[in-house]
Amino acid sequence: MHLTAENTAIVLDSTADFPEAPQRFPNWRVVPLYVLFGDESYRDYVELTPQEFYARLRTSEQLPTTSQPTPADFLETYEELAAYERIYSLHISAALSGTYQSATTAAAEVGEKVRTVDSESASAAIAMLGLAIQQRLARGTTDEEIDALIARYRAEAHLIFTVDTIEFLRRGGRIGRASAWAGQLLHVKPVLTIEREVVPLKRVRGNQKAMQEFVSAFTSASADAPTLKVGIAHADAPERARQLEKMVRAERPQAEIEIVTTLGAVVGTHAGPGTVGFFWFDDTE
Repeated sequence: MHLTAENTAIVLDSTADFPEAPQRFPNWRVVPLYVLFGDESYRDYVELTPQEFYARLRTSEQLPTTSQPTPADFLETYEELAAYERIYSLHISAALSGTYQSATTAAAEVGEKVRTVDSESASAAIAMLGLAIQQRLARGTTDEEIDALIARYRAEAHLIFTVDTIEFLRRGGRIGRASAWAGQLLHVKPVLTIEREVVPLKRVRGNQKAMQEFVSAFTSASADAPTLKVGIAHADAPERARQLEKMVRAERPQAEIEIVTTLGAVVGTHAGPGTVGFFWFDDTE
């Protein structure tokens, strides 16, 4: 089957932190997860913006919780895209959320036209996989080529981030193998990645040491080329994101920074304010 942007749609969930996607691309949709403050439930980005979320988080006596979209939420979106012959539905790692399972349950109702994808990652990493697929759709592609892209992406993409405190990951049950660091000392910043689950890389002291670790990881696992794609995400920490942008431009001037985004309420609930991280992938075809 010959796939194009006219006959193929891309569905993300809101943990991709790319809320403007449907405005940029007519063939894209975003299905929101839910954030709950006590008994009050909000659809991520739709009913609660990142700015509103972080303001509320700072004053809330209880930490919010999150829940995945229902299969019915996905089914409604898939049915809205009935005019498309193929739908790629890209989701946060199944080890971090039941979202992929909800999407897969809904896809089974629609039939073979929907292909659900466990990105094995989170945030801007998901959005950037979508952008790589979209570039291929723009010139015409096949399921086989997209399958090869997804496999290479899972094997070769890099994600590194740091949190102000590991407490949010611990309370949200998303701590993964970083649980050994749960009782860490004050001012020690964990440098983490996601390999299906949250994986610890290193402990450093302070933001500057974390940035040095970012530089080291980035330069040792990338080459300066126009095909190098970068995404940056932060949780209410725009200065740190700007610092990362400057670093990428200094170290890899030919790279394309595709996305700079604020973590939405769902990812922000688990990462916590002050989180900053980035993703890179050399999209050579």
